[in-house]
Amino acid sequence: MVLPVLKLGTLALKTLCKPIANRLKKEAGKHPKFRELIIRLAQANHRISTNLQRRIYGHATNVEIRPLNEEKAVQAASDLIGELFVFSVAGAALIFEVHRNARSEARKEELRKMELEALKQKEEELAREVDLLKQKLDEIENLANARGLSGVFNLRGNRKIESATSATPAS
Repeated sequence: MVLPVLKLGTLALKTLCKPIANRLKKEAGKHPKFRELIIRLAQANHRISTNLQRRIYGHATNVEIRPLNEEKAVQAASDLIGELFVFSVAGAALIFEVHRNARSEARKEELRKMELEALKQKEEELAREVDLLKQKLDEIENLANARGLSGVFNLRGNRKIESATSATPAS
């Protein structure tokens, strides 16, 4: 039940993030200072990615890299900002879910510990009862041995005989 709800929640989160990311892209190119910042960001990203590609493919890395024109740089940086926003929201959702699962597991572990403690207490109580029953059995065996074999089979009769003999006066 939880898994379909979780998937639906993730899909809804992605669906909500995309329009916000698109809005960020549009607004990024309009403000002059922010525009300069994102152009520098895009140019740095372009240089790094071009150098990495050249090294991967074995081309010369000392060749000058032509900078992107202003519109391409704004577009690239806007795309980067939009993707970063989507990934940061997804990352935050992932961290939240991991934290929630950790709390749930901690609660389950606490319940297991409590159940284990209850079982240990029950075991101790049963052990005490077994010891008490052993003591009572030993007492009964001692009484039976003291009275002999007839005492084991006829405990009530012996008591009546004993009480009757003790009531008669001794001569």
